[in-house]
Amino acid sequence: MQIEVFTQSAIKLSSNKNIYFDPFKIDKKLNDADYIFITHDHYDHYDENSINNIINAKTTIIVPKVLEDKVKTLTNNYLVVEPNRTYKIADLEFTTVRAYNVNKKFHPKEANYVGYILTIDDITYYIMGDTDALDENKNINVDVCFIPIGGYFTMDYKEAAKYINEISPKKVIPTHYGSIVGDINLGEKFKNLINHNIEVEIYIKEEKL
Repeated sequence: MQIEVFTQSAIKLSSNKNIYFDPFKIDKKLNDADYIFITHDHYDHYDENSINNIINAKTTIIVPKVLEDKVKTLTNNYLVVEPNRTYKIADLEFTTVRAYNVNKKFHPKEANYVGYILTIDDITYYIMGDTDALDENKNINVDVCFIPIGGYFTMDYKEAAKYINEISPKKVIPTHYGSIVGDINLGEKFKNLINHNIEVEIYIKEEKL
């Protein structure tokens, strides 16, 4: 599996399929997406310019209910999802989980935003979306977790580290920092708090001149 993390929370998983999550600021015309998963409707997660640069005639877009009216203007190949459900499209099965803020107003529970859990080549990936560390998501068992650490709109890096140490995936990849909110060095600060048995891969980092 090839993993790429672009700006903010934009993720691409590539094996025999190209699967994108929350594409944002993807400027190249790739048009190679088999699936595009969107966690919620904020501009840094649902970016139509980026979607148009990766979509093709066979792409399926997966969105929460709040985005149904928008996505239907782009394609007929879409699926509307809600939290805590399991879905199957062709050979791809995935589960949705809740993603929301506990003490902030940006991502309310009633909006039914989601995170996604899917297994590819016997490895289970959890893309959390914009969320706090939720008690209801502490029994999740995954191999690789993509977690927001920037704070303000989501959990901060300390809260994220505590959550990861509790669910103990094999690997964690921090997202949602270094751009709109969260210093570029948060990835390393987060890494320093993670238990040694958990691998940390940092994709969002300051480019060397």
